[in-house]
Formats: sequence, C-alpha cells, structure tokens
Amino acid sequence: MSAAPIRLLLADDHPIVRAGLRAVLDTEPGFAVTGEAATAERAVELAASGAYDVVLMDLQFGAGMHGAEATAAITGRPGAPRVLVLTTYDTDADILAAVEAGAAGYLLKDAPPEELAAAVRTAASGQSALAPAVAHRLMDRMRTPAEALTRRELEVLQLVGDGLSNQQISKQLFLSQATVKSHLVHIYAKLGVDSRTSAVAAASARRLIRQPG
Repeated sequence: MSAAPIRLLLADDHPIVRAGLRAVLDTEPGFAVTGEAATAERAVELAASGAYDVVLMDLQFGAGMHGAEATAAITGRPGAPRVLVLTTYDTDADILAAVEAGAAGYLLKDAPPEELAAAVRTAASGQSALAPAVAHRLMDRMRTPAEALTRRELEVLQLVGDGLSNQQISKQLFLSQATVKSHLVHIYAKLGVDSRTSAVAAASARRLIRQPG
C-alpha cells in the first residue's frame, strides 16, 4: 500500500507562478497540489481546513497581509500544515521575519526543481528546509551577534528605506518616536554610518533589507 501523497497549497498572487509551480510539482511522485490561493488571507483560510500538509508561501502579495503574517497565522494553530516560504527575496529582514513566524523552510524561486521537491519533502517530514544561501546568512548572523541588526532594527530600517518618517514608523510599528530614534542610533553604530541615507545604502548593499523602491 503506497503512502498518502503530500498535499500542497500554493500561495502566490501571480497566476503564472502558481501554474509553473503546479507544473513542476505535479510531476513529482507522492505530491498532490490540492489548492491555490492568490492572497495571503485566502491561504490562511484554506490552511485552517486541515486539507493540506505543506503550504508554499510567497512573501509579497501586494495589498493586504504579508506572507510572514500569514505564516504566523497558519503555524499558530494546532495541527497546522508546515509552511515553506518560496520567494525572490533573500534579505536578512525577510528571512528573519519568516523564520520567526514559524516557517519550516525558506527557498528562493530560482531554486532548481529537484531542490524544491527535496525542500517540500523535508518540510513535510517536520525538518527544517533552508536554502544553502539562506542558511549561510543565518550562520553569519550567529557568528557576529554584536554586529547583527536585530529583527526590530531591520524592520525600522526597511521602513526608512521605504521613505517613511520617524513619526510614520512609530505609528506602523506601535513604537514611540523616542524608541524609533534609539533604534536608529544602534543601527548607525552597527553599520558605521551617520545618516538615514547612508544606513539604507549600506544595508541594501549587504542585503540586510530590500533595495529602495
């Protein structure tokens, strides 16, 4: 008697990406793509049905919930499916957000089909499935913790890069403006810079945050 297939939910706002993933995964033995979601909110709703073993989750869905938020909402429930993040972003800010949200793995969309299939099986078995480049970045952070920006510092700096003022950042992250300024002081010290522009440039060059718009 053959084992039950690994039931997959594809969560991505691009129909072409979902079709491509389905085409690749449908050829793999033991996989069954049984659902698709074009929004993070829909992914959370479907994942709660108990009909899936692994969710392949994009991070960016345009308007609405972010992929990391959806990952946290999915993995926070008892008996939840495993979430494998599949994205184009390999910044520290994105990786940490996904891992802290409970993602079982993190893979880049340019991964070869065999690496994707292996990651799905690894995630389904309850193990961690990190792309080699992602694992390397996390190891680098662990080797130099004093120099590494914290998750909150990365959040603040990403919003600075997006053009938000201290007041706007404080509202979005529910922090006081004094706390935002304190984070910026620590960020400048760690990056060896003395301005918002220099901090964004340095962090973008080191792939700590996404490139400004």
